[in-house]
Amino acid sequence: MGATFVQRGDRIFRFLATGSGVFIVALIGAIGLFLLIQAVPPLLQNHANFLTSRQFEAGDPNNLSFGILDLLLVTVEVSVFALVLAMPLGLGIALFLTQYAPARVARPFGYLVDLLAAVPSIIFGLWGLFVLAPAIQPFAVWLETHLGWFFLFSPGNVGIAGATVFTAGIVLAVMILPIITAISREVFARTPRAHIEAALALGATKWEVVRMTVWPFGRAGYVSASMLGLGRALGETIALTIILAATPRIFTGSLFDGGATFASKIALSFAELNNNLSAGAFIAAGLVLFVLTFLVNAAARWVINRSGAKA
Repeated sequence: MGATFVQRGDRIFRFLATGSGVFIVALIGAIGLFLLIQAVPPLLQNHANFLTSRQFEAGDPNNLSFGILDLLLVTVEVSVFALVLAMPLGLGIALFLTQYAPARVARPFGYLVDLLAAVPSIIFGLWGLFVLAPAIQPFAVWLETHLGWFFLFSPGNVGIAGATVFTAGIVLAVMILPIITAISREVFARTPRAHIEAALALGATKWEVVRMTVWPFGRAGYVSASMLGLGRALGETIALTIILAATPRIFTGSLFDGGATFASKIALSFAELNNNLSAGAFIAAGLVLFVLTFLVNAAARWVINRSGAKA
């Protein structure tokens, strides 16, 4: 009876595990299929090039003219800017907590960083617009004055101080920092103790231990954490809806531009839509964001596999 029970339990567990995997794949496929079905009719009625047009006029179902180029550029730039800010900071915090800080400091400090993930997006948005933006405005003016010859710091397309990609990127960096830090910290903490002790026995300094043992062991996990943070940044809605100033002017690539991401554009306009074609135009934009997140995950998997092969 004991053997029969174990065999039956194995079958049940395998069925549940397989069913869970199939369910999540089917769910993602169903979401993608829904987006595609809803997006096709407005795309067929679109009078502009969907991929290269910078205007997004979907209010009149009889005169649809929408494209996602500006939405794509703003989404990618603000997310990448946030990632550039958050990655080194997250790496430094994770290494400090696992390799340098004493336990009595590392534990409460780690909890404090993790608490950032519990702050609602709307709070981050309000903080960014009313507190952070005025505080960094002198620095933004200095950058624009002295480095305005470079396109990232050229004069922006909005007259609202602080309601820019620059402010939004810093807020996003703070929002994704707990994700990068938490995962990286767990990966670095699992570096084999024998490897660390062997490096120390050979006379390695603390920095050399980190460089030769901890970093090679945790590099793939750090990249994975960063890509997860990027995925979070790509889909952020409320905070960017509050911070970014809407403007009819085209996006020039400057950090001092306003504009809209995919998510903030949908959030601002979707409630006013009252017909399937207009709604489908925004769903088509959502489909691009859906595909973009898959490409980010695929790139992360490629980097992780390549790092593992080199290791």
